[in-house]
Amino acid sequence: MRLISIDEYNHNLMQLAKPIYDKQRRVLLAAGRSIHPVYLGRLKEMDIRYLFVEDAESSGITIDEMVDFPTWIDAIETVQRAFQAAANKEEFPVREVQKLALKLAEEVGRRKAIVLVPASTLAEELRDFAHAVNTALLSLKLAKKRQVSQRQIRDLAVGALLHDIGKAIAENGEDHAKEGFEFLRKRREISLLSAHMSYQHHEHADGSGSPRGLEGSQIHEFAQICGISNMYDNLISKDGMPPHEAMEYMMAKSGTVFTIELVKQFVQEVPSYIPGSKVLLNNGRKAIVTKILKSLQRPFIRYLDTGVEISLAEHHTLLISGIIEGEGLY
Repeated sequence: MRLISIDEYNHNLMQLAKPIYDKQRRVLLAAGRSIHPVYLGRLKEMDIRYLFVEDAESSGITIDEMVDFPTWIDAIETVQRAFQAAANKEEFPVREVQKLALKLAEEVGRRKAIVLVPASTLAEELRDFAHAVNTALLSLKLAKKRQVSQRQIRDLAVGALLHDIGKAIAENGEDHAKEGFEFLRKRREISLLSAHMSYQHHEHADGSGSPRGLEGSQIHEFAQICGISNMYDNLISKDGMPPHEAMEYMMAKSGTVFTIELVKQFVQEVPSYIPGSKVLLNNGRKAIVTKILKSLQRPFIRYLDTGVEISLAEHHTLLISGIIEGEGLY
């Protein structure tokens, strides 16, 4: 299995590896089938940009680091209900969000690494909610690295899931951080730490952020974790940036937008080249990343010309030079 741009889809060589959903979260096309050119055109009209596919070159690749699709879709549905309740001034589903937070924490705890499903694999109407789930997954992974206590994990996950809740109620999008904070802090069952994640996730370590221009230790640790996770997923899901380029962008923000320590830890926890990525090695040969075991940044690869699979962690002189252009998003 691998993730490709929809423009790269080949009806004769590929089948869907994961289903495609419409804006009501109904299955439009099931996994295990090919896409007729007419349907492909309709998917493009829906602005669905990426597809998970099975083909000969990606045979046997499972991307175990990715949260399973039904769990991801269920999480998106819960976040959507929360946003709609806030927008319509209805009873807020706090318990549902808290249960989801704990479930995602369990999912992350079972995996060595977390690989995101880009929100742009879904209909546009669902992408804000998918972004919230992805931000929570990354935040939980980074929180584990930073040894956040189990007692606080739920509050962190809730804050990450609801960091953009202000967008559901703010008349001006630029005010969403403050509006989100005011909304969450009035919910007795929601921790003030979770509310501050909404308030501070656009603050920068050097004081150049918003809405209050906080800097350094004035920004809560949970908000910093949420902020870096939020930015990375936006690069992947909204801007369509490959993970290795997104990671380079994040590293460029070290010491300014984010602290050097936080960026260093983020790099250690998030893989730059995920299973299914077609890559060029420094020996001039082409390969596909097959799995991540001991080293996140030194995965297993399979040579495309011979099918031989090796671990880059055991071949120290071999390096990934870059992604093969036009051969899949990752």
